[in-house]
Amino acid sequence: MIMGTKRSARKSLSANILIALLCVYLFWGGTYLGMQYAIQSIPPFLMAGARFALAGTILYVIMRLKGEKRPTWRQWRNGGIVASLLLLGGNGVVAFAEQVVPSSIASLLIAMVPLWIAGISYLTERRKPTLGALLGILLGLFGIIVLVWRSDASNGAQPLHIPGIIAILFASLSWATGTVVSKHVQLPKAPLLSTGMQMMIGGGLLLLVSLFHGDFHGFSLAAVTNASWLAFGYLVLFGSLVGFTAYIWLFKHADPFIASTYAYVNPIVAIFLGWLIAGEQIGLNVLIAAAIIITSVIIITRFRAEAASTAQPQRAEASSPPLKHRTDDAVGAPIASADPPFADQRQP
Repeated sequence: MIMGTKRSARKSLSANILIALLCVYLFWGGTYLGMQYAIQSIPPFLMAGARFALAGTILYVIMRLKGEKRPTWRQWRNGGIVASLLLLGGNGVVAFAEQVVPSSIASLLIAMVPLWIAGISYLTERRKPTLGALLGILLGLFGIIVLVWRSDASNGAQPLHIPGIIAILFASLSWATGTVVSKHVQLPKAPLLSTGMQMMIGGGLLLLVSLFHGDFHGFSLAAVTNASWLAFGYLVLFGSLVGFTAYIWLFKHADPFIASTYAYVNPIVAIFLGWLIAGEQIGLNVLIAAAIIITSVIIITRFRAEAASTAQPQRAEASSPPLKHRTDDAVGAPIASADPPFADQRQP
């Protein structure tokens, strides 16, 4: 009877893990296309700001009602720094660039975040990348070259907007910087509370930028199309609230490497949805670049996971105060998504 109960519990856990994975894969993979539809009739910075301000407020209020402690001033300040890098420099710039860059291309370029993380970690922490990670970095850079190099425009490849490409590369670098910074500052220990707090701050910053950018000038709610409203609702409900909750649950109940697979599944989902729903052309260069970039992300993610697993026993043996303080470093960022999951320190 006990064995049957244990077997049933394992099956239930496995089913829940599968459901959570599908939520992360599909909902986050769909955010690129969702943003493209939302900004059709809602200015980009206004859309992103309203989205994160609304989702963050809902999440923050729920976590406070559940009894989580109010963040300190220092945590609010740190959250503002991280949010400015992740949501303003990251998500906001992606939304702005998707006015001229297809969602499928944007997803591939954002998948480059692990490459920048590896480079930033080396520059700031003198953490020399392994041979495998270095191979992944070089492979990913080659993938970018393949993506933007269009020697034959008749092969079905769509015209690329180079300033938009550069903007999204900047966004991925900002995301990577925010990811690294988030691991070294004190934030609330509760992942969802920290996520809500950062969304609120990031949403406020984006709304402020939208004011100076002129997004409110001539804007009317009556002019927003049904497609944009549906996309906006999808981004708030599924992209932010459900997606983040599923991801954080996944990190607590599954192997961290399994959770991190979203980094190379999301671009595949985004490319497929862009082709299926929005009719985005997928040229041969895009397919080749997708294969190269996703392979590079798999290599880097795998080597980072192995490095983290080998480093854990050493950390456990150490007893210095800095390592002890690391438990207070709360929630970091995701490594390759339109919606950065503010993941905890167990992320590889």
